[in-house]
Amino acid sequence: TPSFVRVGGIARDADKTFVEKVRDFVSEFPRRVDEYETLLTENVIWKKRTIGVGRLSAEEAISYGVTGPVLRASGVYYDVRKAYPYSSYEEFDFIVPLGKNGDVYDRYIVRVQELRQSNRIILQAIEGLPSGPYKAKAPSVVPPDKEQVQSDIASLIRHFKLVAEGFRPEKGEVYASVEAPKGELGFYIVSDGSERPYRFRIRTPSFSNLSALPKMVEGQMVADVIATIGSIDIVLGEIDR
Repeated sequence: TPSFVRVGGIARDADKTFVEKVRDFVSEFPRRVDEYETLLTENVIWKKRTIGVGRLSAEEAISYGVTGPVLRASGVYYDVRKAYPYSSYEEFDFIVPLGKNGDVYDRYIVRVQELRQSNRIILQAIEGLPSGPYKAKAPSVVPPDKEQVQSDIASLIRHFKLVAEGFRPEKGEVYASVEAPKGELGFYIVSDGSERPYRFRIRTPSFSNLSALPKMVEGQMVADVIATIGSIDIVLGEIDR
């Protein structure tokens, strides 16, 4: 959530039960995915309603700037976690699922396979979870702990100034992105040296992915539009401009 991940680390450390709770989840989750596949993957009605529906070729997907499962279902190997690793992703062993036909069914298959790969990544992450500080020692950008704010006047003042004024990065520009569930989520920021960005732009995956909808449904039945939109898996907040 926005209040948990912050500049310099995270808001608080994991509690003592966190790892065990995660282990319980990842041990049970594959069985649940098996249940989902039993219901859908070879279901005749499901396949008739999804195979060949909402097709998008690899060339078309690239031209529309599509990313995420929608792009990979069209057979294009691109995942930010592999292309530009961040947050230790280069240390994890996982596969990037690909489709072939770029239709609703392949988007479903890619997402199901990604559920299994995500579970695999989480298991590796908790096994290699290090101990130690969870926030950087950078007073100019990292707020002091709550206990310090409540007991030390200097910490209270520093906290107030950080919240009220922010901090001043160097002049320049940067683009950074992550592989979000819907696709590439990118942030372009231009700094003029002040506490406020001179230019700030968020590249949301749903905005680009939805732009390909007219091409996907060209020549299709009206009923197929619903399945196609569902396979794009948009977030309305990402496409609001």
